Amino acid sequence: MSDPSLYTYPSPLEGYRGLEPLPDVKTADGKSYLNPAAEKRSTAYDSFVAPIKNDSRGGFDVHIYFLQSDDEEVKFATELWERIRREFPELRIYRLWDRPIGPHPMGMFEVNIFTPQQFGAFIPWLVINRGPLSALIHPNTDEEERDHTQRATWMGQPLPLNLKLFKRMGKKQGESLRGSLNAQ
Repeated sequence: MSDPSLYTYPSPLEGYRGLEPLPDVKTADGKSYLNPAAEKRSTAYDSFVAPIKNDSRGGFDVHIYFLQSDDEEVKFATELWERIRREFPELRIYRLWDRPIGPHPMGMFEVNIFTPQQFGAFIPWLVINRGPLSALIHPNTDEEERDHTQRATWMGQPLPLNLKLFKRMGKKQGESLRGSLNAQ
């Protein structure tokens, strides 16, 4: 996976500094804290937070993996794929790949999620219905390698991705940028 020290992280309190201290009052369960009412609802309910994409690519990709040499897993993945297509037609669902493709080490299919509401409905559904399959959930930003590593979340057993693809993409993008800069 990725080394977290390679990245910078803005403070989670950006935009919330200098406010009154939060109350130290607990709720009736005696364990959780009573939170003050917010002046307005978080915009994260309606659109993905920057730098996550809110466009036709989708804010999140979900890659659902299966061992292509295991007939039972292939059957289960095929049935899951069909069920997702029927129950969540608003999501973009790609074909079943019966071999490794891109950075993905085994057979898989991909689902794109476009809104926080879809994310909130589909991810809990997948937690219950994915069976023995592993799933990689990652945001779509302009940092492909980071999205697939440091920002990724796994359901089930994490799998090693082929990150060489991202290294080559980064090198090619850098060479292309240098070439266009030299041409000016």
